[in-house]
Amino acid sequence: MADQERALQALLSRYSVGPKHLVEPAPSEAELALMVQAALRAPDHGELAPWRFKIVRGEARHKMAALFADAARAAGKDDAGAALDAERALKPPLSVAVVARLDLGHPQVPAHEQWAAIGGALAMFLAAAHTLGYGGKMLSGAKVRDPAIAAAFCGPGETLLGWIALGTPARKASGPSRKGGLETVLQRWGE
Repeated sequence: MADQERALQALLSRYSVGPKHLVEPAPSEAELALMVQAALRAPDHGELAPWRFKIVRGEARHKMAALFADAARAAGKDDAGAALDAERALKPPLSVAVVARLDLGHPQVPAHEQWAAIGGALAMFLAAAHTLGYGGKMLSGAKVRDPAIAAAFCGPGETLLGWIALGTPARKASGPSRKGGLETVLQRWGE
């Protein structure tokens, strides 16, 4: 029972930590492999795995920052705005691009089930990161729709969903800030 309680406590104590609150160290390659193994345990349909994770660390972070700056300029931002977007890309010690590869013609697995599998993989990845002592947050926004950024991260038939920012939390957070409690998300139907 103690193992179950520890596992449940790890899940219940998880919260999102934004990039500005993440510092080094970032997860090692071995720890990233454990996070991906956890993601592979999410509900899925056999070998379908409609998601890919692409690690952005080291010099690749600066390449991503340059892509963000270029996208900001293309969106009409001045040099200061472009520099701010580049700085934001460099905030987390490590980023993991999340890419969807849906098989829209799959005879037994409709698109909505594939999207659910992606959500499950993300949840398992972040839960594993938290269990290993790291903080993280899924980020998306306008950058995922920028054609140059999407082309840099995606192959044919793939869709960029965003990035997971990862690192060590700079301070102990107070936990989730979601408004409302269980009654806002747990409802009874048919009574």
